[in-house]
Parts: sequence; C-alpha cells; structure tokens
Amino acid sequence: MEQPRRITDSFPRRRRRGPGRPPGRLKDKKDKDKVQVKVKVQVRDCPSAPSQPPVDPALLEMLRRFDLSWEYGPCTGITRLQRWERAQELGLSPPGPIRDALLEHRDNPDAGGCGLW
Repeated sequence: MEQPRRITDSFPRRRRRGPGRPPGRLKDKKDKDKVQVKVKVQVRDCPSAPSQPPVDPALLEMLRRFDLSWEYGPCTGITRLQRWERAQELGLSPPGPIRDALLEHRDNPDAGGCGLW
C-alpha cells in the first residue's frame, strides 16, 4: 500500500541552519581571530534652539484638566488651542484662562502642544 502524498512533498526541502548562525555565512576561523577595536566617540555640543523657560506646574495642571474634560470634545490629533477654538465655535464655552495661557505660551511645546498625545 502506498503512503498518501502530502502537499509539502512537491516542494524542495531546505537545510536547517544551526542556532546563532546568521543566514548566508559559514563558520570561519578568521572570525575568531579578529580583534575587536573599541572606538571612542566624542560628543560635541551642538547648537540647539534656545530652551524654553519651564512652565508653571499649576498651569500644566489646568491644561491637563482641560485635556481630560470630555465636555469640550475629543482631543486626539489637534492642538490644545485648536480644541479650544473648536469648542468655542460649537458653543461649549471653554474656560477663557485656558486660551490666554495657550496664547501666552504658544512657542512652548509643553504648554501649547497636543496635550496628552
């Protein structure tokens, strides 16, 4: 009686590689004899944008509460100021101090950024 054929019988078999050997490389004695050279990299001071003054923690807490408040609509994908303006247009009466703070700290990513995301 003949054994049933499997679908894998029609494909050529591959040799398995040993563990820890990258594909396409054979073991070589030269690899063992190579000396590893450590290179020291010096980090230079790169000119960067002027750092922003730190934002008051009370202000950040107020902005965080604005971010978490669902009554002004979703906050994903837009900045805090855009969310405030959208809530104003929809007649949701967002707090005025939030807008003032966002306009005052417009260049600071901690205050005027995308909020939680």
